[in-house]
Amino acid sequence: MASIVSMADIEATAKGLGIDLSAVNLDSITLPPGEDFGIKSDDDEDLYHEEALELEAGFGNVIVVDNLPVIPLEKFEKLEGVIRKIYGQIGTIREGGFWMPVNPETKKTLGYCFIEYNTSQDAKSAKENTNGYKLDKSHIFAVNLFDEIEKYMKIPDEWTPAEIKPYVPGENLQKWLTDEKARDQFVIRAGPFTEVFWNDPRQLMPELVYRRQYWTESFVQWSPLGTYLATVHRQGAAIWGGASTFNRLMRFAHPQVKLIDFSPGEKYIVTYSSHEPSNPREKHWVLLNFFDLRTGKLMRDFRGNADDFVSGSSNVTGVSWPVFRWGGGREDKFFARLGKNVISVYETETFTLIDKKSLKVDNVADFTWSPTDPIIACFVPELGGGNQPARVSLIQVPSKEEMRQKNLFNVSDIKMYWQNNGEYLAVKVDRHTKTKKSTTTGFELFRIKERDIPIEVLELENKNDKIIAFAWEPKGHRFAIIHGDGPRPDISFYSMRTAQNVGRVSKLATLKSKQANALYWSPAGRFLVLAGLKGFNGQLEFYNVDELETMATGEHFMATYIEWDPTGRYCATSVTSVHEMENGFHIWSFNGKLLYRIPKDQFYQFLWRPRPPSLLSPEKEEEISKNLKKYSKKYEAEDQDVSLQLSEQDRKKRKMIQEEWDQWVAQWKKLHEDEEQLRLALRDGEASDEEEEYEAKEVEGEEVIDVTEEIVDSDEDQD
Repeated sequence: MASIVSMADIEATAKGLGIDLSAVNLDSITLPPGEDFGIKSDDDEDLYHEEALELEAGFGNVIVVDNLPVIPLEKFEKLEGVIRKIYGQIGTIREGGFWMPVNPETKKTLGYCFIEYNTSQDAKSAKENTNGYKLDKSHIFAVNLFDEIEKYMKIPDEWTPAEIKPYVPGENLQKWLTDEKARDQFVIRAGPFTEVFWNDPRQLMPELVYRRQYWTESFVQWSPLGTYLATVHRQGAAIWGGASTFNRLMRFAHPQVKLIDFSPGEKYIVTYSSHEPSNPREKHWVLLNFFDLRTGKLMRDFRGNADDFVSGSSNVTGVSWPVFRWGGGREDKFFARLGKNVISVYETETFTLIDKKSLKVDNVADFTWSPTDPIIACFVPELGGGNQPARVSLIQVPSKEEMRQKNLFNVSDIKMYWQNNGEYLAVKVDRHTKTKKSTTTGFELFRIKERDIPIEVLELENKNDKIIAFAWEPKGHRFAIIHGDGPRPDISFYSMRTAQNVGRVSKLATLKSKQANALYWSPAGRFLVLAGLKGFNGQLEFYNVDELETMATGEHFMATYIEWDPTGRYCATSVTSVHEMENGFHIWSFNGKLLYRIPKDQFYQFLWRPRPPSLLSPEKEEEISKNLKKYSKKYEAEDQDVSLQLSEQDRKKRKMIQEEWDQWVAQWKKLHEDEEQLRLALRDGEASDEEEEYEAKEVEGEEVIDVTEEIVDSDEDQD
């Protein structure tokens, strides 16, 4: 980073160059990414508090390996060869970079050695991979970076008790859930500002909760249960919480962090950064940190070459996000990543591999967790030119037992879709014909909760139809498919159970020729938005699947983003800055009524604040639904009060407009009176301003505009 320059020096330099700083719009100056030129951000000063720099001691690429066997000199070369073989696999050891001290008196080694790598990344990787390595029963390696030894040497010999700070109760982070109006919050980013609002459809406008300039340098992200809001900075990530204050709760140091991910139960946060090489000799390194969300403690880090984190056997280059995928449910017990021929499953109690080894699955291409249970669904493509079929397997964790398997033939690609309750799994299978010139698509439907996990095959009436979108009904048993090859595809609805066929999939209806290419179910189920994005320019159709009827249609021109609020009462559509025009967002009711629209220039993000699952039992929710009329009286009265309030506001607004008009008329009447003498002079003494006192006469006049003279050439003239 450049050194900090005082304002006096800047003014003196500008004066010498003949520049008038007062005429310069400093807000229009954009600094290059990753550089602040010594200019402190307007963000929270604590977040950018510059601590004393710790200069590198110059030994960051050196490790110390302890707990080696103590051996005589005649066995020295053999032990050195064993150690070099272990550590040479991790990185390149420098020439002369191995030293194992010997006691000059006993002529035996001292039980430790020093290894110097070419890079500090290799040294860190060696520590991570070999600390605790078991050479034999009596010798388990203890590996440290040389710089850490120096740090430990500075620890004082005398223990001093830690200062006990008085307990200060924190803010109730769930207080926003107790809003008397039962409103939901959302966050937006537009220009340099990040703002949190209450969605207040009764007032037909949002209510500002919190606003901050330069709150994040990249993006913001809610935690899965809505407790925290995360911001991203060059120094790392931070989380904020509260109903209205949004105090910073924790920071997570990770320079140049690019991406973050929360565990489903909000116990952990994962941060990711990558160092792309500036020349071909350098490696593309990535770093992932797992932090405890409440304490900020680093639980585990994963670092290494980017090639080591490329998913599975696919030909796709680069690291896919998220690298680690969390196991189902809110317990946050397991997370896993895809490797070459393996699925590495870790448990969070020790942040190590289950049974200290990965799950071996030859040629595995993809996997996904059940949203609610520790079950992995993985896909293995065909091998041997089709001699070995593709397969989808369900694997129980932590036992790693295979629960169900389905072999699939002539498969070109698959995609897996879990229903959010984990009751069903749909596998979309694209199959190629024998000539491999065309493909057909079908679905394998797994009933996860039923005995032996039965599987059904669903094929569309036209097998050659292209599948544009698929979506399960949340908390339900229905799903919708957009399919077709034309510019206006069809939309079909299916159910996994009906009154006639409890255990069979059946079609409910097909909507023909719709301007839609995306499906958005309400989180409460039943209602669905059929959206036409991109080429369809934001066409919207609000559909009731229970009644199989359209409730309303609408349009949000050039819409790029659609999201339901967590209760399923309201839906937001927005146009982000990918388009230069029409930036902003619209809020709709569940049945398609446009409630209000907010234009915002340079609009980047819209995110509803998630809600935690209801604490009510299904029986209690059903009881409330049955007695809804009794409960609704209270809210109907509140709605009436709001309606009267809006009417009163409307009346006051009309009164204000009338008063403004009367004031304007009075102003011009006064001007008319002030100019009376001037009018008198212009009228030759006629003082009256009343039109009826004047007599209007019509006078007709003739005016010669042009004369045309005609010359007649007669016979007499010729004579």
